[in-house]
Amino acid sequence: MPRSVAYHRAAVVELLTARLVGRTQPSDSAAVQNQGSDHVPLLEALGRALAVDLHAPRSLPPFDNSQMDGFAVRTSDLADGGAVLKVAAPIPAGAAPEALRPGFAVPIMTGAMIPEGADAVVPIEKAVPDTFPAPGADAEVRLPATAPGTFVRNVGSDIAEGQLALAAGTQLGPAQLGLLAAFGLTTVEVRRPVRVLLVTTGDEVVEPGQSLTAGKIFDSNGTLLEASMRQAGLEVVRTGISDDHPESLLAVLRGHAAQVDLMVTTGGVSKGAYEVVRQALAAEDVDFVPVAMQPGGPQGIGRFQGVPFLGFPGNPVSCLVSFEMFLRPALSQVLGTPAPRPVQQARLAAGLTSPDGKHQVRRGRLSNGVFRMEGGAGSHLVHALARSNALVQIPANVTELPEGAEVEVWVL
Repeated sequence: MPRSVAYHRAAVVELLTARLVGRTQPSDSAAVQNQGSDHVPLLEALGRALAVDLHAPRSLPPFDNSQMDGFAVRTSDLADGGAVLKVAAPIPAGAAPEALRPGFAVPIMTGAMIPEGADAVVPIEKAVPDTFPAPGADAEVRLPATAPGTFVRNVGSDIAEGQLALAAGTQLGPAQLGLLAAFGLTTVEVRRPVRVLLVTTGDEVVEPGQSLTAGKIFDSNGTLLEASMRQAGLEVVRTGISDDHPESLLAVLRGHAAQVDLMVTTGGVSKGAYEVVRQALAAEDVDFVPVAMQPGGPQGIGRFQGVPFLGFPGNPVSCLVSFEMFLRPALSQVLGTPAPRPVQQARLAAGLTSPDGKHQVRRGRLSNGVFRMEGGAGSHLVHALARSNALVQIPANVTELPEGAEVEVWVL
């Protein structure tokens, strides 16, 4: 009985959790440093996951400051419907101001520190005259009554010192790195990337750039999957192509088991006569199971010498769909990175049929809310895959959808 997509994804999550959570999420910060984290410059942390909870080392903003260009005032001086006040020397952004004397208003620029004694800012547009006087001029300004706190950004109004700023596992994008820079930080502790061994199998496959003889094809799976894995933040180890001799594959896996967190192979997981991955791992803690999905039905899952193992099918589209449906979402759930693929609702540009009982994943282009399929259902169509920017998800209980039907689309 084939597994459902959801069941197999949960199995991948469970497989990775046992290995990766213990490595990257220990209970104390000292253990994190020893078991799988790096301190890196902020920009090198882009796309990586925070290793530990990060608390604000200082308040933001660090002092009361003006939200507007205007006049900093004591609101008590304007209590009776407004008043004419003397104008003090202006406060530019970045200056440490003197205290505001009663009966005075002080020109203040956006972001400048509120002086002691002031409790509000009156925008320049509400002043009469509505321009700042020349520096040193003996000037006065009429200002309307104003409530305390008006146009004042209070210290800690964004975040107070000591508050949790970012939780462990947070994926660090531009906004998160900008926050760390605002705290004055130059480095951040991030989880060490998961190290994965990627092995392409098959006597028929040769490396791009080599001579292509009769019956041979160039290996596209290695590049396709390595690029996907790198994009997802994984550190990829490649060993070249393993032939169809089980002992050759076993030698590769044994030689890397102590240095990697995960092993992924492509090809050799179906029920044919030369399924090298199945043959090589027949005595290992690995199951080869059918998943009710098209493409990508045959899957391998288990452990090799204690290391999580995933076996993907050999056709290019099948192996990419396997990565997108199982490994990438599992990494997102277990580690917090990479970010899940954006999900949108779209309308089909043309009707489609889908096999009963199988979750179908079709590639295509999403544009202006309309999804147009590229190529047929064949799992070997690399050119159609290269023209695609999204995957449409057709549930296992759906066999036919008309043009214009609403579907779920994952944006690549």
